[in-house]
Amino acid sequence: MEQDKARWEIPLIIPSYEPDEKLLKLLGQLRESGFQNIVLVDDGSGEDYACFFARAERDYGCRVLRHAVNQGKGRALKTAFNFCLQEFAGAAGVITADSDGQHSPDCILACAEALLAHPEALILGCRCFEGEDVPARSEFGNKCTRMVMKYLTGITVSDTQTGLRGIPAFFMERLLMVKGERFEFETNMLLETKERKIPIVEVPIRTIYIEENRTSHFNPVRDSVKIYMIFGKFLFSSLSSSVVDLALFSLFCFLLRGMQWGSVGYITAATVFARILSAIYNYSLNLKVVFQSEKTVGATLPRYVLLAAVQMSLSAFLVGKLYPLFGGIEVVVKIPVDVLLFFLSFLIQREFVYADKTS
Repeated sequence: MEQDKARWEIPLIIPSYEPDEKLLKLLGQLRESGFQNIVLVDDGSGEDYACFFARAERDYGCRVLRHAVNQGKGRALKTAFNFCLQEFAGAAGVITADSDGQHSPDCILACAEALLAHPEALILGCRCFEGEDVPARSEFGNKCTRMVMKYLTGITVSDTQTGLRGIPAFFMERLLMVKGERFEFETNMLLETKERKIPIVEVPIRTIYIEENRTSHFNPVRDSVKIYMIFGKFLFSSLSSSVVDLALFSLFCFLLRGMQWGSVGYITAATVFARILSAIYNYSLNLKVVFQSEKTVGATLPRYVLLAAVQMSLSAFLVGKLYPLFGGIEVVVKIPVDVLLFFLSFLIQREFVYADKTS
């Protein structure tokens, strides 16, 4: 009985900007279902929409938190997190849902039950993006973000942008300090689970799109750019290391080409000298910034040296064999060979060099 009562008492956070009748319909369904603690955030909707929030308070007993101006979904969630940590101090956590009716009461309840069953985990209500009813922009955007996140971070989730989530109380405290004021905050939340070694539990939910999601305030250009900028440090690591290595390689080729190194010997020497220096740069950047590994240098450096040696040998061999086919211009061959090797190296570093296998 206590478990059954607890699921209805978990605070439900609904951020809302310029709502319509769908919000009131959802609130009515939630009250009929038994949800008791609904926290609504008016994210600067303005006077034209004040009637919806007034009715939410009067007719459905919602707690309404207000922003004077629109600050974004991420900020709205943080405002509600701060409120819930104080007003519902004993709660296991909170559930977040969208205000446009995409999340039905039964799906919200399923996530609340999952949160109670897994209080140490982030709960994701995950949609299926197959079917004629799914808007093309939603299907394409989720697939792209899902692939990028899996490759660059190793986080595998089926719905990266779901707004239906169960967030444990201890994680809410940390999320108040996480960057992101708009839709990118939800992506940052996923990245934070990896850094904090918080497991993710997926709950399958129904895929509901009303009017092809026309009322969504997600800006495909602005918000997509902000989301993908989150992955900048991961891309910067591989690409900048390639640039450093290429610049050093070109310099050493210029300095060593006139010496008696044999037909391809100077390419091997230039590769070795450039790779040693660029490897020091890459190792330091990945250890401290990208992977933020808790492992010691003693645990990671031998593995990295082994990887760098194999990578360097492959680079020297491939460039040495292929450059005569491209007019004897080493850099033309070096660029595609090393870009490929650096991205492969990134994956191996993520899974082998810096990974904490105890998480």
